[in-house]
Amino acid sequence: MKVLGSLIASLVLEQEQRRNLRVLLRYVGFLLACIALYSVLFHFIMLNVEGREHSWITGIYWTLTVMSTLGFGDITFESDLGRLFSILVLMSGVVLLLIVLPFVFIRSFYAPWLEARLRLTAPRKVPDDLSGHVLLCGMDSFSPDLALRLSQQGIPYRVMEEDPARAAAMHQQGIAVVTGALDSAESFARAGADRARMIVANQDDAMNTNIILTAREVAPNVPIVALAENYDSVDILSLSGANHVLQLKRHLGEQLAQRVNAGYAQSHVIGSYRGLQIAEFPIHNTPLVGRTIRESGLRDIAGVTVVGIWEHARLQPAHPDTVLRDLSFPVVVGTEEMIQELDEFLCIYDVNVHPVLVIGGGKVGRAATRALKRKGIPVHMVEKDPAMVSRIGDLPDRLIVGDAARREVLTEAGIDAAPTVLLTTNDDAVNLYLCVYCRRLNPETRIVSRITHQRNVPSIRRAGADLALSYGELGVESIYSLVQNRSQVILGQGVELSTFPLPAGLEGSTLAQSGIGAASGVNVIAVESSDGGVTFARGSTPLNPGDQLVVIASREQMERFREVFRGKLRPA
Repeated sequence: MKVLGSLIASLVLEQEQRRNLRVLLRYVGFLLACIALYSVLFHFIMLNVEGREHSWITGIYWTLTVMSTLGFGDITFESDLGRLFSILVLMSGVVLLLIVLPFVFIRSFYAPWLEARLRLTAPRKVPDDLSGHVLLCGMDSFSPDLALRLSQQGIPYRVMEEDPARAAAMHQQGIAVVTGALDSAESFARAGADRARMIVANQDDAMNTNIILTAREVAPNVPIVALAENYDSVDILSLSGANHVLQLKRHLGEQLAQRVNAGYAQSHVIGSYRGLQIAEFPIHNTPLVGRTIRESGLRDIAGVTVVGIWEHARLQPAHPDTVLRDLSFPVVVGTEEMIQELDEFLCIYDVNVHPVLVIGGGKVGRAATRALKRKGIPVHMVEKDPAMVSRIGDLPDRLIVGDAARREVLTEAGIDAAPTVLLTTNDDAVNLYLCVYCRRLNPETRIVSRITHQRNVPSIRRAGADLALSYGELGVESIYSLVQNRSQVILGQGVELSTFPLPAGLEGSTLAQSGIGAASGVNVIAVESSDGGVTFARGSTPLNPGDQLVVIASREQMERFREVFRGKLRPA
């Protein structure tokens, strides 16, 4: 009865629903008027033409049986006029009663009623015992992937959605959602904001300011992460009460710039975990080309461990007999001192002194150019839109205004000798086209591409890209690393750093004896003991009860890992 009352109140109180009900009632009134008119005409023809008299109830009865096409046949006309009248009543009944009435009823009453009922299916309050959850303020491009990753790690989450209909649809899709206005302190209270592990403000800059100020009324001590679109908004969001402000587009440009193959050879630290640094480096024009990992002697030179190799935008497993190719990018793990020793070994080799080519002068392209210039790497930029020239200014060493799809433009920009091409446009189709074109013009260059949709990752690999990074992937890793209270590890599109409890039954064995890598393909880079100590993952590393495995793997490899060890994993 409570639900029924809410539905009736919704239909009666909402302006649009009242208008629909008026349309339905007006049509019902018109239909009743037609029935009354036909009943009167029935009496007139029966009495004055055929000389028979019937009651008014009989007239209504005859009209309804004819209009509804039941046609019992117990009362019929014998004159031509009566039969013509019967045809009129029959045809109008088919249209008014059997066609128009159901349509008007569904459109004006049933559909709004169903929608109102659907809106009430999404929860408006989280359970009282829920705590330690991540509260997302709306669903953006990367929220589904973030929700999936949190669920896989056993971290509860809730998505606050203002639109009840959209919240109901998300609820039916299995997304943990709670309906509530983002500018209402009461909504944040119902969402358990004061018990949350973290609040993520992922709307536009103005709305995020409102979200932060509102959430702080309910949850003064809960960490808030805000996304900032504009550089000027960073200070405003921080002053509003955000603990962390993320400029993802700027950060994406900087991450793309870290993956270039230019200047002298050096490693690029892409993250750290409990004192261990994860880095990748080019081997172009170094003695490592053509050698196997065992023959490279990297462990003897710097003490680092090779845990994977980037080749054609795929992170390949690292085996002792894996051959390092000219465009390979090994991924290594070591301490800060080990990475410094690796750089001392690499710095005497020049990779390529020619300018890096950046295609696209938007926010991501400009951020990548700034990062490259800070490292002293020359940059040539190609931008198609002349209106962007004033924003770009003198940021690159040379700016070529023109369509990068034209060969003369790329030739003028230096594609023939460019050590790396950064594709920074926000259109996947354009990046795919330019990737194929640049690879054909310079087969030796390293191509690093921005990507928007996960579904296009296989295509960008086939197009010839050496690495792909996306705004969504960066957003997921940035927020997840803050949830885990660790530094970011941005590996590449579809490749993540994760921690898993040691599967049951493997205690007492070594990492080599466990067969984890062979069974699932994941790269175990470290083992974290129950007391918080972290050790390198080598074949002889013992596995003890309570250990956590720190792994680098693609999503497919992690799914395979969960499938192989299903039922043997404890909650993280």
